[in-house]
Amino acid sequence: MLLQSELLDFFNETRAQSELICSFLEIEDYVVQPIVDVSPPKWHLGHTTWFFEEFVLKPYKSGYQLFDDHSAYVFNSYYESVGEKVIRTDRGNLSRPTVAWVYKYRNYVSKALKDFIESEDLSSKILEVIEIGCHHEKQHQELLYTDIKYILGNNPLFPKYNDQFKENPIQDIPQEWISVTKGNYEIGHNSNDFCYDNELGRHTVYLTDYQISNKLVTNKEYIEFIDAGCYEDVLLWHAEGWDWVNTNQISAPSYWHNIDGEWHQFTLQGLQKLIPDAPLSHISYYEAFAFAQWKGLRLPTEQEWEVANSKFNWGSRWEWTESAYSPYPGYTKVPGALGEYNGKFMVNQKVLRGCSVATANKHTRPTYRNFFHAPLRWQFTGIRLAK
Repeated sequence: MLLQSELLDFFNETRAQSELICSFLEIEDYVVQPIVDVSPPKWHLGHTTWFFEEFVLKPYKSGYQLFDDHSAYVFNSYYESVGEKVIRTDRGNLSRPTVAWVYKYRNYVSKALKDFIESEDLSSKILEVIEIGCHHEKQHQELLYTDIKYILGNNPLFPKYNDQFKENPIQDIPQEWISVTKGNYEIGHNSNDFCYDNELGRHTVYLTDYQISNKLVTNKEYIEFIDAGCYEDVLLWHAEGWDWVNTNQISAPSYWHNIDGEWHQFTLQGLQKLIPDAPLSHISYYEAFAFAQWKGLRLPTEQEWEVANSKFNWGSRWEWTESAYSPYPGYTKVPGALGEYNGKFMVNQKVLRGCSVATANKHTRPTYRNFFHAPLRWQFTGIRLAK
């Protein structure tokens, strides 16, 4: 856990970064919600502010006065035990409160929390909740990038976000297979640094001999999958994945556009020609599984990924694993509303490991367990193969 003085710097840095991300938006961009999984940028700014107000200032700062009585109703996400909320599908209907109001709300709460940290000797319990709040906001910074990309990428004009965000780093190394011998291995978080409760507790797993690729699957490799007619080959797909492909008429990764016979990709720098050697991104678990089947290979389990992660470079894509999102041995939820943060989602989801080009600074570690439903692909998701 961070010291109180360190936490103040961490809080200031985190709050500033969210606003920097949004500084490239036009005012109209702040309120768009194309699909249920994408929230308006304005809502992210308000929700991360509400978190600090609800879980730190209200219960612990003596005499704190709410900025507005309706903030909790508007900006609560899924904390059922906290109270009523605007349903997720209606976040894009909130033309009010305005963007200007949200920034005033952020400034009010940020000032109150900074004064709280600077003026009082806080208990370890309070410091822990503030640190969770900072990492919670860092998660939403990644969501800001991916939601902004979805908003702009589904605008028929394909507007550019900015020229600075680089999302397609090249893996300039030859493809190799990393061998791991069978045996007992320890996985799970094992330091005093921050982690989420789903990374605890550390435990032993037995793994058989396996090999894992040192590189992510590239766009070029996936084009071969498309050209081989794999989106029309029922034998490569889970039944649920096959239904998803046909119901949604899926024939390529998200953001890919075939223009005059040449593949293009919408990026945060606008619509560009697809880079063949860049790592594949924005695919579902269904597609990752089907690709692995076509190659005669498989996806690694999250245990295999964690044991081998120090032997390959990771960090540009969240990597689908073959593991269901479930609790580690001895897992217990945090008491109270914060216990809703991870545990209640441990059903019908797949684990992803690593991080992505959109993941916030100081928010990555080898034990991080991300999780999404199998059809979702608006995040920077990719494939690392195993055998």
